[in-house]
Amino acid sequence: MHSLDDLRAGRLNGTRHLRLSAGLSEFPREIFDHADSLEVLDLSGNGLSSLPDDLPRLHRLRILFCSGNPFQELPEVLGRCPALEMVGFKSCRIVSVPAASLPPRLRWLILTDNQVEALPATIGRCGRLQKLMLAGNRLRSLPSELAACSRLELLRIAANQLTELPDWLLRLPRLSWLAYSGNPLCGSDDGAGRSARAASPIPWRSLALQDVLGEGASGVIHRAIRHQGAECENVAVKLFKGAVTSDGLPLNEMAVCLGAGEHPNLIPVLGRIADHPAQAHGLVMDLIDARFCSLAGPPSFESCTRDVYAPEALFAPGVALRIARGIASVARHLHARGINHGDLYAHNILHCGEGAAVLGDFGAASFHPPGGSEVAEALQRIEVRAFGCLLEELLERCTAGPGSDLRSALASLQARCVAPDPDARPLFAEIERTLAGVRESV
Repeated sequence: MHSLDDLRAGRLNGTRHLRLSAGLSEFPREIFDHADSLEVLDLSGNGLSSLPDDLPRLHRLRILFCSGNPFQELPEVLGRCPALEMVGFKSCRIVSVPAASLPPRLRWLILTDNQVEALPATIGRCGRLQKLMLAGNRLRSLPSELAACSRLELLRIAANQLTELPDWLLRLPRLSWLAYSGNPLCGSDDGAGRSARAASPIPWRSLALQDVLGEGASGVIHRAIRHQGAECENVAVKLFKGAVTSDGLPLNEMAVCLGAGEHPNLIPVLGRIADHPAQAHGLVMDLIDARFCSLAGPPSFESCTRDVYAPEALFAPGVALRIARGIASVARHLHARGINHGDLYAHNILHCGEGAAVLGDFGAASFHPPGGSEVAEALQRIEVRAFGCLLEELLERCTAGPGSDLRSALASLQARCVAPDPDARPLFAEIERTLAGVRESV
């Protein structure tokens, strides 16, 4: 975090990344002093409701965050910023997105948790768009012009007022990560009621929370001790937050977790928390072996839609194959239960280094819309492309040596999974069979 005093005193000369949160009600003009260097500007958490008309003077500006400000309209001046690629206006008060507000080089747009009722047709001109985050708005439909955005890979439209998933959306050539829960299109139940009723209640008083294991947008995971009479066991407890996240609604995530059932590549859910003193919602799960860690880190500003791996993340071909088998198997299992994971990424996979892997984080997951096997199959083929991206990343990090036939077999399958025509992609049952027939050591 930078200070307004440092900015005004000229102590930030040459800065490329500027972050100011100081109760600002007006855009500080001193920012323009850094027009020749500034690439990332974060003005989140202020009191701004407009941006200056000469904002394009920041000719190197690539990334702009203005989340948590009382904007009612996405500023039109953004459309005239020549280098702007990433725009984040989460949790503002935006109702309107003017046609002129979208920058020509836009790759990543975040309008999560606003009051947007419609997108302009001009979004179809954003040919570089890869990531579009619209959860928690009031959209009743998507503009058909969005079909022209052939590079779009990640779309978050959960918790809106959408009544259907358009055919053109399901056929976008690169769409891989889709979240749509909490819309009327999912039906009146959306599987949530069935899952909650079937879940075993675990009294809050039987749990003793220990240290925090992790925190995400939807909740906090604690290590805990569960007492059952004279016996006790170590468990993990996830307490959900109430607010809409970039992926959707936390309660939808809980419902999908409960509806996912049992599978060797899922973290077992023991039950839902009952009688929390603050009526918080939560799940009790098995505690994963400490040897397990995330396969990769989440995408960066630069990678946009692709995960970031540690330089030392290398896999023997047999290990890569075992990871792929496990994830293909659990994806088939989920789709058979009417669940689209929506975020099938390496950063949501825990592994032990020897090929054992579990898929987690159901924040973007959705139940299949009712009454249509064609839609369910189309959703599965979208997720197959995400699996193809994972396969590509594993192959890129395979160690040299024996296993050339194995790598060749995985590369052939990977190419089919990312075919631009969704109909040309295999379903997970076929993927699982194909992987079962690949020898681990050649």
